[in-house]
Amino acid sequence: MSIAFVNGRRYVTGVGTRPGGVAVRDGRIIAVGPDSDVLEAAGPAAEIVDVGGGLISPAFGDSHMHPTMGGLQLGQCHLDHCTSAEECLDVIAAYAADHPDEPWILGGGWSMAHFPRGTPHRSLLDRVVPDRPVFLRNRDHHGAWANSRALALAGVDATTADPADGRIERDPDGGPAGTLHEGAVQLVARVAPAPTRRALVEGLLRGQEHCLAQGITQWQDALLRVLGPGLDAMDVYLDVLADGALKARVNGALWWDRDRGTGQITDLVARRERARGHDSPGNGVRGHDDLFRADAVKIMIDGVTESFTASLSRPYRDRCGHDTGNHGISFIDRDVLREVVATVDAHGFQAHFHAIGDQAVTDALDAVAHARQVNGDSGLRHHVAHLQIVRPEDVPRFARLGAVANIQPLWARHDPQMTELTIPFLNPSLADRQYPFLDLHRAGAVLAGGSDWPVTSASPLEGMHVAVNRTAEHAPPDTEPFLPHQRLPLVVAWDAYTHGVAHLNGRERQTGRLEPGYLADLVLLDRDPFLGSRHEIAETAVVGTWIGGRQVYGHR
Repeated sequence: MSIAFVNGRRYVTGVGTRPGGVAVRDGRIIAVGPDSDVLEAAGPAAEIVDVGGGLISPAFGDSHMHPTMGGLQLGQCHLDHCTSAEECLDVIAAYAADHPDEPWILGGGWSMAHFPRGTPHRSLLDRVVPDRPVFLRNRDHHGAWANSRALALAGVDATTADPADGRIERDPDGGPAGTLHEGAVQLVARVAPAPTRRALVEGLLRGQEHCLAQGITQWQDALLRVLGPGLDAMDVYLDVLADGALKARVNGALWWDRDRGTGQITDLVARRERARGHDSPGNGVRGHDDLFRADAVKIMIDGVTESFTASLSRPYRDRCGHDTGNHGISFIDRDVLREVVATVDAHGFQAHFHAIGDQAVTDALDAVAHARQVNGDSGLRHHVAHLQIVRPEDVPRFARLGAVANIQPLWARHDPQMTELTIPFLNPSLADRQYPFLDLHRAGAVLAGGSDWPVTSASPLEGMHVAVNRTAEHAPPDTEPFLPHQRLPLVVAWDAYTHGVAHLNGRERQTGRLEPGYLADLVLLDRDPFLGSRHEIAETAVVGTWIGGRQVYGHR
């Protein structure tokens, strides 16, 4: 079957947009260029897709997201659309009333910026749900909010010590206030009902549809962990794959348990091999190995700045601007981390680091350098995700080490979480070095764009808007940009969400470009944002999405 996309514009990697279209046959691109050439290549029996003056582009990717978690949360008490504390409480109360038989109220998505100091109190939840435990993760999933009933069931009280990798917010008497940070979240999570395998499958399917509607056809799932006896997040993908329901191309990052040491590598290799050997009918385009791989390992190095758990080279400040003794949390000792990464690299796994603070970024790069020294250049595309603060001397190391800069641009803007919960508590020398995307690009780093959905919107167009403007999506043009000297050209941001993600996932010879021979993973947009104001990038809408020449979203 042939398709000819005509009467519009097309994206050219590294260049921008040009008039013309794309011809597809049997799931692959066979021609690009003027409409006459495209129609001739597609043949007289081709399906004609009128682009209508819009843009045909390589489909988008996402370098770091959690679609199963996002889809699961959409079916629970989700608060990501709430704009205030009171609206959160109204939604929680309504959800509880609509679900009287649920023993726990679970979900999340609340914003720290809606509560004083970013730490909501248990009494607020007690007011709207006094009879059942409530446990709600915040928007970035590095903290949670629990009511008195949930804390009591978990046995968390004034005598409970903070875990080494987290913190309990406390009342003056030492009792739990209701907000839990990082590892402390597990104190309640371990007694809350775990999702069933079926619920997780439904969550992944819901999340996949959400991604396809954003034009996303490939991603790296940044957290495939064993959730309990007989419940592996990787198995959720294998279930969907076996049913022929997985449409997107996915690379999974298996969770590194920082309490188990390097002995767990045997289990990780076995899980990877199980994924490779899983039989599947596929999606009718390619074999299943092209749809799902589990060849990365997720290594969590630190927390987040808003809860003072990101690992920094300079101490956090208090509300009066004085240095404290707190440099954040390093979840893995840096010497241990080097051996971990050397082991991961030696066994053919890509390291996927979570690193927010500048010290965490340095530790990640040091570990990659150690692995290169011990093992030689494996060619594996280790990558550092988030990169909120990066030392100037670390910027050129990405290109030297072949480490990919895995960026989440939506965070690089002024909002209450940045202006009220972050900047006042950072040393100015750190606050001025946040999200240095342009510096990384100019130093030769490969950028791969992601969202961390459901932490923030999954929309690549909104992410590109912020990367280019350093202002929030849909913000007025006169909005003050955040560190505007780090704004990216639109073509660089576009490449990060297309070719950059394909490169990260080792698929750059298959997807991410509109060139003959590449898989026809395409997105059709209602306009060409390169022709309009940069302040209107986020107004662009996805009209249709194709994977391997088969339409998976839209109505054309």
